[in-house]
Formats: sequence, C-alpha cells, structure tokens
Amino acid sequence: MLRTDMTSSSRSAFLAAVWTLVLAAWSVAPAAVLDGALEVRSAYVNINKGVFLLHARVEYPLSEALRSALKDGITLTFDLDARVDRERHFWFNANVVDLTLRRELTYHAVSDRYLVRDTRSRDQESFSTLDEALDYLGKIDAWPILVEPQLDGGNYTISVRAGMRRGHLPASLRAILFWTDDWARVSEWYTWSLPV
Repeated sequence: MLRTDMTSSSRSAFLAAVWTLVLAAWSVAPAAVLDGALEVRSAYVNINKGVFLLHARVEYPLSEALRSALKDGITLTFDLDARVDRERHFWFNANVVDLTLRRELTYHAVSDRYLVRDTRSRDQESFSTLDEALDYLGKIDAWPILVEPQLDGGNYTISVRAGMRRGHLPASLRAILFWTDDWARVSEWYTWSLPV
C-alpha cells in the first residue's frame, strides 16, 4: 500500500528517481532495439508485359528489446529503397528511378497482434507473432519499379537497400523522448546489372 503522507520533498525525490530510471532505460534502448542483422539477402527483377517487377529478401533484426519497444507503443517504419541508374562514361551515372516502399509495424495490445500497414495503399496485414510480421516485411514480391519506356538503351544498374527507424511515439513517451533521433539503421546497397 502506498503511503499518502509523503512529504513534498520525498515525493519530489521519488519522482526524480523514477524519471532517472525511465530516461536511463530509454537512452540505452535505441541501440538494443535495432541490434542484429539488417541485410538484403537477395534481389532480382523479372519483366512482365513491359513492367519490371522487383523481388527481394531482407533480414531484419529480431530481439527482445524490439518486442518490448513495440509493446510499449512505439511504431517502427520499414523502408525498402530501390534505384535504377543509367551507366555513363566520363560522368556520374544518371538516375532513372528512385522509389521507396514504406511500411509501418505496430503492436495492437487488445488483440495481441502485430500489424503491418503499407503507408501508401493503406493495406494492412495482421500477425500473431513478431517473427511472422518480420518475415512478411522481409519478402517483397512483384513490386513494380520501372516500365520499359523509361529505358533508352545503354547499361543500367539497380540497387536495393533496407532500412528501419522509429516511427510514431505514444503521447506518454513523446514528452520524454523528444530529443532522441537515433533510432535508425540502413543496410548496405545490394547492386546488380539490370537485364534490358
């Protein structure tokens, strides 16, 4: 039972101790949450009726810190960047396409489900485990990135990279985490020649 006869100075000291513990925990959390493998394992394109479709497999980190952060109400944003460049001699390559597939991962406490939402189409998928949600996020199949008329001869390269960062914060955490912006990681570029 909590005593109600605490003096104002002891109450202030108690609150200061609680805030110190909260801030200490959250100052360490970003590194721990994003620890682990973040890598584009494979990627390729196929052409269907003049449309280049990207297929990729990405490995995202999975940790207890990540699970805890989601259950505390943090939204994580997962980006897949794709770019197509025309190779040029004696000058920088010319960028033809620069696209980002952006999806958000949240935890819904009432249903005990992990939700993945495409930020552009607003499509949403629901998963019973974090492993299933990350597996879904790591499989990109038939994402249209380019059409043949955008190519005008020459040699092209395609590059893909994955990234993850902190998205929305619940109001209770926004007040104490307003200064931190180090919840972000990106993989190396995965690059190959585009078959034209």
